[in-house]
Amino acid sequence: MKNPHLAIRVKELRNQKGMSQEILAEESGLSLRTVQRIENGESNPTGDTLKRLSDALQVNPDELIDWTIKENKDYLIFLNLSALSFIFFPLLGILVPFIMWTSKKGKLKSVNKIGRELINFEITWTILLFFIPFSWFIINKIGLFQNLTFSTIITIVAMMYFLNIIFITFNTFRISNKKDVVYYSLIKFLR
Repeated sequence: MKNPHLAIRVKELRNQKGMSQEILAEESGLSLRTVQRIENGESNPTGDTLKRLSDALQVNPDELIDWTIKENKDYLIFLNLSALSFIFFPLLGILVPFIMWTSKKGKLKSVNKIGRELINFEITWTILLFFIPFSWFIINKIGLFQNLTFSTIITIVAMMYFLNIIFITFNTFRISNKKDVVYYSLIKFLR
């Protein structure tokens, strides 16, 4: 047996759709013998065959392959901790997790949810971080809030850094305990 998961998955999906092997072969444009070999685990389909099967079964090709159901808690923890790269440069807190997320997107359990939540939070945080000094500059030029000093802005920025570290640490513990992450974003940039 070359790929037992694929064989089981194709058969399950075919039965869920109420299809016979003949109907699946007809709708996919494959021979009946090819469908039988795949369901018996006797052959591995090519990319084109996999695409035809997924189209006929009305699923994503990734849903037929076993990597979509793997669980890797260590990778999820590392993905979450990668956002700490914002300490060196704020945009790294977006870029590093984004690269890690896209490399495993759709291949690991929970990586899509954690990646989206984390990146949305980091984008919101970065926008606010750059917005504060810009706002301070505009407010000083206009002359509003005369008592708003540069040291106050530095304190606010330091508190934002601290808050980001707290959120990342808190969610790392949640991931290690197999709980959902809790990130708050003003705007959902990634859905």
